[in-house]
Amino acid sequence: MLSIVIPSRNEIFLRQTIVDVLTNATGEIEIFPVLDGYEISEEEIVKDPRVHYLKIPLGDGTCHKRQAINLMVSVCRGEFVMSLDAHCMVAKGFDEQLAKDHQQSDWVQVPRRHRLDAENWRLQQDQINFPIDYEYIRFPLDYRPAIFSPKEPRKDDYPGLHGFKWDSRTRSRWEIPIDETMIFQGSCWFMSKEHFLKMDLMQIEGYTGWGQEAQEISFKTWLSGGKVMTNKNTWYAHLHKGDKYGRMYFINKKAIKSSNVYSYDFWVNDRWNKRINDFEWLIERFWPLPNWPDDWKERLQSR
Repeated sequence: MLSIVIPSRNEIFLRQTIVDVLTNATGEIEIFPVLDGYEISEEEIVKDPRVHYLKIPLGDGTCHKRQAINLMVSVCRGEFVMSLDAHCMVAKGFDEQLAKDHQQSDWVQVPRRHRLDAENWRLQQDQINFPIDYEYIRFPLDYRPAIFSPKEPRKDDYPGLHGFKWDSRTRSRWEIPIDETMIFQGSCWFMSKEHFLKMDLMQIEGYTGWGQEAQEISFKTWLSGGKVMTNKNTWYAHLHKGDKYGRMYFINKKAIKSSNVYSYDFWVNDRWNKRINDFEWLIERFWPLPNWPDDWKERLQSR
């Protein structure tokens, strides 16, 4: 069985996402939409025995994605667990394909990512031939907090670990169906429940309720000897909200900064005591990285 968590906070496409997953799954699944501090109308509820709504009470007004995922894992029955944003569509048989291709218990898989045209509920037609298969960590000193718009003057100056699409790797490794990726976006991932629990994922300490989930998953997996894999045998499509849809919920900029600062310090300075590899090992494994200077180590150490 595959257990799927769909964290949701004021999401307008939650019902469509649930129905899409139910329609396209071909194996045994259970779905846990987690309503983070809000209610939905009776008309929005998907009434299916495979769907189990969970709730997080209204708290500090910010997002609690980590807590939502932990809540699902604590009650789910699946051998495999998957997280999916509440504005996504999936390929037919995505669940069985991921399970079939899962070669090691310490793997994390991410399906090929397309862009979602949510209004027509289809792949974004002008981008259909340009999927996102790989991401890399931008050079941390070039990091600009996503909570600030490109036009907004920089209010802070702190390093961060921010993933970004790696188009050149997508082109050069197009023919490899299942391949290593340094990191991923965080809107969808698949792994064994055993791996989730062993790695103590969705750690609350040091992080806030939202942010840096993909960084934690990727670094804990790679640095413990596991692998993060992009699977091009199946796909999902994710909505880029942009100005048209907005974030849909309040975000606490102070809390996000705290999470980013903690994550940078924790991973770059090798503070995880369960690692068998260091941060430098991961950089070298995927070297050269776009826009990283050759003296990256010295520059980060002098920060």
